[in-house]
Amino acid sequence: MTVRAYARATSCVQGGTLDFVADRAAAVTVTDVADGRVVHRGRAGENWTLQVPAEWPSSLYRATFGPAEPWPYALPGPVPCPDNEVYFVVREAVPTAPILLSVPFTTWQAYNRAGEPGQSVYWTESPSRVAKVTFDRPGGGPPPERWEEGLTRWLRPAGYEVAYCSNLDLHDGLDLLSGHRLLVVNGHDEYWSAGMRDAVEEFVRRGGNVAFFSGNTAWWQIRLEDGGRTMVCHRDPIADQVADPRLATVEWSAALRPENSLTGVSFRAGAGAWGAHMPRMLEESYTTRFAGHWVFEGTGLTDGDKFGEGSLGYETDAAEFQEVAGVPRVTCHDGTPPTFVVLATADLRHWSAYGQGGMATMGVFTSGLGTVFTAATVNWGAALGDPVVDRITRNVLDRLSAPAVPRWEVIGPAAEVRALAVLGRTLYAVDADGALLRRELCGQNLPWQPVPGTGAEPVTGLAVPREAAGGVGVGLYGVTTTGRLLVLEDRGWRETRSAPESATGLAVADCAFYVANTRDELWRLPFGARAWERAGDAAGAVSLAGMTGRLFALDAAGALRTRLPDEDWRPYERGVPGEVVTAHAGLLVTGGGVEPLRWKPARPYGSTGP
Repeated sequence: MTVRAYARATSCVQGGTLDFVADRAAAVTVTDVADGRVVHRGRAGENWTLQVPAEWPSSLYRATFGPAEPWPYALPGPVPCPDNEVYFVVREAVPTAPILLSVPFTTWQAYNRAGEPGQSVYWTESPSRVAKVTFDRPGGGPPPERWEEGLTRWLRPAGYEVAYCSNLDLHDGLDLLSGHRLLVVNGHDEYWSAGMRDAVEEFVRRGGNVAFFSGNTAWWQIRLEDGGRTMVCHRDPIADQVADPRLATVEWSAALRPENSLTGVSFRAGAGAWGAHMPRMLEESYTTRFAGHWVFEGTGLTDGDKFGEGSLGYETDAAEFQEVAGVPRVTCHDGTPPTFVVLATADLRHWSAYGQGGMATMGVFTSGLGTVFTAATVNWGAALGDPVVDRITRNVLDRLSAPAVPRWEVIGPAAEVRALAVLGRTLYAVDADGALLRRELCGQNLPWQPVPGTGAEPVTGLAVPREAAGGVGVGLYGVTTTGRLLVLEDRGWRETRSAPESATGLAVADCAFYVANTRDELWRLPFGARAWERAGDAAGAVSLAGMTGRLFALDAAGALRTRLPDEDWRPYERGVPGEVVTAHAGLLVTGGGVEPLRWKPARPYGSTGP
């Protein structure tokens, strides 16, 4: 006869205590789930307190009361977590690990006794489902598929220092999160409270990072009652008579807070294969859409390559996107942040016959000072034996758990361009043949598109005034090697006046045009003035840029210098990749030659290298 047991909390601290309740006395074995080590054997009464040694590593643990029960591991798993197995987390007493892994106890509890009338919030449309479930009952462990197990068992042998927490600890958990650089959300973490979202989103805004190696994430909003021991999820806005509709226990999008703003993606556009169709997930793969991104470093992938077979499912998340010349770009109609970069996609619309048809969208975005990555699938951890999945996971963990440093991020493929400038949200370039090109200024690897009607001009510099002044309007201006200052109009380039010959770059700063030339001269033309005047040397500039009254000069050796109009040039950064540079809205953008298009936030002196 199975012992039925549960814990009074889902986590405790190293050196602390955790109380258990069982329906009778029994032998008890405690195992570290991360590596399978047995860390305690003993005997427990009906009310048993575990004294957790301070030296136990922060991890997920399993207490087994009485003999182990059969628990097949299959797709789909026909047997739920045995009632004599109780899972709990030991948290770090003093935060030291850079990575914090969250365990989805709320999802485990939501599925506990699924389909039993009056026992579970499942099934979704069943009239016998309940709106409240308690943690003070047996069960509530991982599902038979054990979505979280793969990553949990991979991390320690892979060499990562990881602390664990229950996802309930994230409710009002900003202090907990602040002790770490990276939060990892693993497997199937479907049920989130407003307090959990508030804490995680604020953590990211302040510079923390999140990696969602998960899918169907934050789909339902829950509320916690009875000191966090009761989980409320009506799934019905009519039945949930909460005064504040933002706290209604419905899909997060129905609570006026789409989960896309947290994760970048949503199950609404995702896919699912359920029940007897679940093995279909093992047939699917991602398609690489941005192989030049840092997430794919060391994988050897190129755009269009397949990878990660078996990692997709049984539920996936996706962002709405449209194809731009063969490259995906998010629409943001669904709440996905505009900074979201699509890295890989999978077309799973045929899953409409198996559960829900849709897509899977792997991506990354920034929010405030932090970065968020999403694998957008429940089964990512089960595919870590794939070398590409392993490498991607390491790239994400290594980068997002390390101290933040300014980096040049790839945002597009290499192209022979000799000038760059930004007008509005459009990045313009002049190619080696003098043709004018454009693309959206964003982190996605969008291709350059020709600007109709512009033809070819010997333009070597582009610039855009911040605002109209002195008779000079806002627009795209270009300077040619033949001594002409041009402005782009509906019918193409138009000459506005003469300019210094042999120009290598053009910039606008403090309501004046600046031109650098091959003689290392810097020339200045204030808006409304008639004649160009010398403004000193050009710091060897092969490319010139301006931003908020400041000039930037990039030389042939890749050294970037900067100055205010009435000051001397100062070193800013060495080793800048590319041959041309522009600056806009706090960003530096560079490209040209064999280097891909990149960008980087501008930083104060001394923070980006000498």
